[in-house]
Parts: sequence; C-alpha cells; structure tokens
Amino acid sequence: MKKWTSVILLMLTMVVIAGCGSKATTESGAKLVEEGKFTFAASGEFKPFSFTNDDGTMSGFDIAVGEAVAKELDLEPEQKKFKFNGIVEGVRSGRFDAAVASHTITPEREKEVNFSTPYYYSGPQIFVRSDSDVETLADLEGKEIAVSKGSTYAKTAGEVTENIKSYDSDVVALEALNKGKHDAVITDFVTGKEAIGAGFNIEAKELLGRSEQAIAVSKENEKLLEEINKAIETLRENGTLTEISKEYFGEDITKDPEKE
Repeated sequence: MKKWTSVILLMLTMVVIAGCGSKATTESGAKLVEEGKFTFAASGEFKPFSFTNDDGTMSGFDIAVGEAVAKELDLEPEQKKFKFNGIVEGVRSGRFDAAVASHTITPEREKEVNFSTPYYYSGPQIFVRSDSDVETLADLEGKEIAVSKGSTYAKTAGEVTENIKSYDSDVVALEALNKGKHDAVITDFVTGKEAIGAGFNIEAKELLGRSEQAIAVSKENEKLLEEINKAIETLRENGTLTEISKEYFGEDITKDPEKE
C-alpha cells in the first residue's frame, strides 16, 4: 500500500513540475510562451503595418516594432501570423506573449487584455470611389459600408447603417471598394492612403477621430507589460520608432499629435 502511495505522489509531483515548466519566465518574473523568445502575433493582412512575404514570414511597421521591442527585452523575436479577430483572445489565453497588430485601445478590449503605452497614433477615415458624392459619415445613412473583422470601425459604421460587410482585412475591403463593391470603407487613414498610392481609384473623405494603437498583453502578465513599456519609451527616446515609421510611411506617426 505504501508503495502505491509513493508512486501516486511521485506522479503528482511530476505533473506539478511539468505544469510549472509550461511557462518560461524572465529574470524580472515576466511570463513567456517560450524561453528566450518574445512571441508576438500580427495578422499579416494589414499592409503596410503587417503583410505576408512569399516565404510565409511577415514584414511591415508592426513587425519591425515587435522585433525592436524584442531586442530591447534581450529576447529573440518570434512572429506568429493569426487572423486579426482572434488575436486578442490568443493573448488573453496565453497563446502569444503579446499582440503587435495595430490594436486600437478601447474599453471593450481593455476588459480582455492590458495595453502598453501607444506606439503610434492614427484615426479612422471614410474612403469611397472617385465618382462618389459621399463626403461625411452622415452621407452614408443606410448605405453599405465595408470594414475589417474585429476592428473598431464596425461600431462607427453602425451609427449610420445596419448594412455592414466584414472582410478579413482592411486591404481586402479596400480592394472590393476599388472593384465597385459597397458604398464606402472605413479604415485607418494610413492604410487608405497606402491604397491610393498603390493606384486604387478611391478617395479619402471625412476623418472620424483620433485613436491610439498599442501592444496587447495578458492581464496576468504585468511584469511583461512593464518591460514592454520601458522598451517603447527607449525606442521613442532614441529615435528608433521614428525611423521605423519613416521607413514604411515616409512620415512619423509615432508622436502624439496632441503634444505636438
């Protein structure tokens, strides 16, 4: 009987040890999905913020920021491509250490995850085809508006219409608009500007506000959030964020316009 008791206790100890080893930690106590790596998620479908290369890896502004943060944390960057509307849940459940995926800070998302200090500032804007007479959000009353799944833009569109179409990415929504579908797309003004530069027959109309984009981290990983915030501050002070922004946009979108 004692032998069986010892065997059971040994097995339970092994299970506990295995469970404790399922998460690596840094010296400060930050939890990591994998030891020595900063595992961050992005969609790879939000050019120029994140896009997928021919070899399956991702590049873009968000990816460069994620890699720069990893370097400041003295960790190897490990990018994970995931559908945008599932990334927050992936962070919340511990599948990723963080999301560097242009998430706007909203009260709804703050219920699920914590956010770093913003690493760039933006705002939603209306985009229509060049032959459209739409100028403002009010002009879209009852019309068909396309947005990306999981974005905050559906809420804005819902103020004037119930006819909302969702796409896996903002770029795909803009492509559909360019091909004659829908009356408008609401998306980040930088993304729309890039589409126009790529030759899309669309125009920018009313700018609908200002938003802050930040890195999402699990609520149970406050130490990692602290380290990420320190990294962002360093990257802002040494000019790295500005350099990355100018590389992808030709301008600096990392400075708070209200402090300029």
